[in-house]
This record gives sequence, C-alpha cells and structure tokens, in this order.
Amino acid sequence: MAVFEPVRTIAEFKRLDDGEVLAGYFDGFSGEPVDAALCSRSYWHGWKNGMVESERWLPDDDYCAMQEAFELKRAQH
Repeated sequence: MAVFEPVRTIAEFKRLDDGEVLAGYFDGFSGEPVDAALCSRSYWHGWKNGMVESERWLPDDDYCAMQEAFELKRAQH
C-alpha cells in the first residue's frame, strides 16, 4: 500500500493535480473503494476528503488543518 504525505497547507494543495483531486473526491463521496498502491497523492487527497464529507470517514488532524487553513484564507479576503 502506498503511503502518502498528508496535505496540510494551501501551498501543498496548489501543487496537486486538480483533475485527480476531483476524480478522487467524487469516488470517495460515492463510497468507492480505492487501491492506494495504484493512485496518486492528488487522487488520494480528494478521495479522503470525499469520504469525510460524505460522513463515511471521520476527519483526521490533516483534514482539520487544511480546513482551518482555507477558513483563515477566506476570512482574510
């Protein structure tokens, strides 16, 4: 199984592939299984977020860190 570094900052998020994040998100939101050995970090990040936001998986510290970073950025604008 592949082990991916968690995405915890907006700068890291911006380096991900948008299309793969979106594909992973939709699959995770739908509850599709994933083989981490066959996916990219971008897809994995999207899949985890889809799983959390569909309430299939509990948010972890990494998810919460990203959420806080985006909320802070929104508050600054």
